Amino acid sequence: MFPPDTRILVIDDMPSIRDLVKNTLKAMGYKNIQEAADGEEGLKVLLECNNPGGEIQLVISDWNMPKMKGLDLLKQVRATAEWTNLPFVLLTSESERDQVTEAVLAGVSNYIVKPFSAKIFEDKLKAAWAKHNKKA
Repeated sequence: MFPPDTRILVIDDMPSIRDLVKNTLKAMGYKNIQEAADGEEGLKVLLECNNPGGEIQLVISDWNMPKMKGLDLLKQVRATAEWTNLPFVLLTSESERDQVTEAVLAGVSNYIVKPFSAKIFEDKLKAAWAKHNKKA
């Protein structure tokens, strides 16, 4: 599982969902959480924090947002050399579930269907951690 000091970026255009995700993360013991209101702002935060010891180590992004959708942000992240292995989890609504194949092909680490329980959220993060930390 991600260590408690993991630097996490939560991106969602709905403040209530950002708060829900942040509170769920805090309940799991995470304290180093940044947030952004859309994909463009999220990309800005990733770039601003892209320095040794300050880089974001996990992105949890909504799928459907104004300015830049989560899938578009994922594609930009995967196209950037230093972020090819950055754990990236997409939040998606039930109606977008059929689009998950596209996200998988784009390199998403995992996805969480809203609404979600704390247990499902934790299980999905554990799976994302395992995917990025496979022992050779």
